[in-house]
Amino acid sequence: MSAKRGTVPAATAVRSGSLQAWSVAVRPRTLHVALSPVLVGATLGFERTGRIDGFAALLVLAAALLMQVITNMQNDVGYTVRGGDSSGTRTGLPRATANGWLSVRHVRAGIVLAALAATAVGLALVAHRGWPVLAIGTASLLAALAYMGGPRPIAYTPFGEFTVFSFFGLVAVTGTDWVLTGSVGATSALAAVSIGCLAAAALAVNNHRDIAHDRLVGRHTFAVTFGTRGSQRLYAGLLLVAFGLVPAIGHVAQGVPMLLPLLLLPSAWRLHRDFLRCPPGTAFNDVLFRTFRLELWFAALLSAGAVASRLIA
Repeated sequence: MSAKRGTVPAATAVRSGSLQAWSVAVRPRTLHVALSPVLVGATLGFERTGRIDGFAALLVLAAALLMQVITNMQNDVGYTVRGGDSSGTRTGLPRATANGWLSVRHVRAGIVLAALAATAVGLALVAHRGWPVLAIGTASLLAALAYMGGPRPIAYTPFGEFTVFSFFGLVAVTGTDWVLTGSVGATSALAAVSIGCLAAAALAVNNHRDIAHDRLVGRHTFAVTFGTRGSQRLYAGLLLVAFGLVPAIGHVAQGVPMLLPLLLLPSAWRLHRDFLRCPPGTAFNDVLFRTFRLELWFAALLSAGAVASRLIA
């Protein structure tokens, strides 16, 4: 698959059953969504307590990445089974099962293997921190499977962005902090909202891009339910809340370095401008990947600020 942003490999370019075909199903370029909250939760916990459990942090990261992989594969196979590509109007990134590069059976087997691996990691975390971890892990796994699975997938409702906000923001950031430190700081709670908003913004771009197609196949996403204007306002609001909370994070932490994410404001403004001006179709893929990178840079700068604040305290 081409490394260029927003490119879609031709059907003849991907060999069935190849690593490239699995890459299409797993979508490694979306894993920022799983990496960012763990990075933020771990470093904010370090900023507050002055310590970090490296082994537990690696386990949490592994669990988060596996949840994202499960979500992506379930999205690929679930959309195909429901005939989401049958209209021929879809403008999103390719799906391995829809293009015949992987069979539905093989991808479902991959989901089972990833779920078993996530369960093993979860049990290790339960042994480390206790049974509350089991509730977090079980809820996260069920959400990953339910996003495009079950009789009424979350992806077919207006609650997709809220689900991403909850699990890849609130749960992931505060859960990481709690697993590593045994408590949740106020800065982590605020940062969880910011990270969740940026993760949800990426999905908002995805659903905005596919609004016409989703109407045809019966997906009632936020963009379909509230229209183009509503979708544009959602994206703007998510960016505004994410950056608007940075001063509060800095104030609570009493550390100027925590304001580092504000350096990204010009990039966020340009991204919002390009989102509004973007022509319909595959051009939105560039906005999508830029939103992913915005979240990753936001997390990296906030984490750097947390570490710096602790070291200079």
